[in-house]
Amino acid sequence: MIPVVGRRLLHQLAAAEATTLLPVTASRAYTTPSVQQQAEAATQAVAAAPRIVLQQQGEEGVSSSSSTTPTTSNSRPRWLEQLGVIRTDWTREEIAEVYHTPILDLVYNAATVHRMYNDPQMVQRCTLLSIKTGGCPENCNYCSQSSHWDDTGVKAEKLLDLEPVYQAALRAHQAGSTRFCMGAAWRGPSQIGPRQWQRVLDMVSKIRGLGMEVCTTLGMVTPEQASQLREAGLTAYNHNLDTSPEYYSKVTTTRKYEDRLTTLKAVRDAGISVCAGGIIGLGEGPQDRVGLIHQLATLPEHPESVPINRLVAIKGTPLGDTGIEPPSGLDLVRCIATARVVMPATVVRLSAGRLNLSIADQAMAFMAGANSIFDGDKLLTTANNDRNEDSIMFETLGLRSRPAFMPYASGGESSRTFDSEAAAVEAMGGSGCKAPNEEAKRAPLNSQAMAAGVGAATEASAAAAAQAAASEGGCCGGGCKA
Repeated sequence: MIPVVGRRLLHQLAAAEATTLLPVTASRAYTTPSVQQQAEAATQAVAAAPRIVLQQQGEEGVSSSSSTTPTTSNSRPRWLEQLGVIRTDWTREEIAEVYHTPILDLVYNAATVHRMYNDPQMVQRCTLLSIKTGGCPENCNYCSQSSHWDDTGVKAEKLLDLEPVYQAALRAHQAGSTRFCMGAAWRGPSQIGPRQWQRVLDMVSKIRGLGMEVCTTLGMVTPEQASQLREAGLTAYNHNLDTSPEYYSKVTTTRKYEDRLTTLKAVRDAGISVCAGGIIGLGEGPQDRVGLIHQLATLPEHPESVPINRLVAIKGTPLGDTGIEPPSGLDLVRCIATARVVMPATVVRLSAGRLNLSIADQAMAFMAGANSIFDGDKLLTTANNDRNEDSIMFETLGLRSRPAFMPYASGGESSRTFDSEAAAVEAMGGSGCKAPNEEAKRAPLNSQAMAAGVGAATEASAAAAAQAAASEGGCCGGGCKA
């Protein structure tokens, strides 16, 4: 017999899931509804989650907050009354209250929000490659690639050629990754020559042709450079804020927090999906983790992706030599759950620092709202979980891989338009000029259905996207004939 508390919990969970219009079976498994159910669920889910846009900051400024936690007429905190509502007027005090909620209650609330916007069984597998290692002029005190630190064991290398990068992406694609991320150790593209920059743009275009999402992290970019990346087919640009504005000067002194926000604006204005998060374990306090999430949640639009990294301390870096105790698995879960509650539709990425986490730790993170991991045995210069281990974890936890080009529910119209264009091109078989392949025809392209987390779209959706692309002048909009 199930205890009263247990019955109440099951009842609440079933009620929460019912609001998403996802079918619930006796085994708690999610099944794929019909096309009509998908459309109805998408429409109602979007209608049930209004966007409240009351900015707390200027377009490029560091956010501020009020001094009180908003409450409703019945004295419940506003964030609980409006659980799952997308809003950008969060105060630090509200987010601090979310963050300091007892962990089981916090995870429960985060899991409830997660199911409003996502299929909780779906997790994206991403691969990260360093295309230009070492010799970075920045002095980030956690990074082994900085030229300021002599004994990290990382030497400066040249920008990789196109072909080895493409082959790495091809291997990742064949291994099941749907997003390929490239990082370069420099201040920004402005410090390299035009031929090197063109090589990076060619990498983006060629890897997009594989049918993969493409993300880059290349430092600070200008509006012109962001536009060039978009034209090359970039899906997302990663530019982490690392920590709170107040603690940032203890992480690096060669750039300012405002520099990061300026790059995010350039990326957002170019129509590229924004990927911005941070790192825990830099010596910061809970208030700084709250400050980071507050900064992200009060941007003009929530980032499409928020990676939460757990510091991998590297010997020879200032933080690697201090002996700071690393954050626990529950510290990571608390940050993920807070990000999920505060940014309901954003993809929260469980990023660096998984290597010594148990499957149970990671399961808690997925329950709290994480829906992406990096796979492959290396992240830039640090070790990562083995792909076989991740496959076992996916099978154990009943997880499924998120397909490429599943539209992101969070963010502004410019990014969603860009995602739709990317999906249309993918429906025609990639970035090249050719007829659509069978895999592309099956790609999930129904943005509203995917935002509601109700399963894959149909071939009809892919055909509609393909027809839209073709109407612009052939399969790639350039007047060619497939």
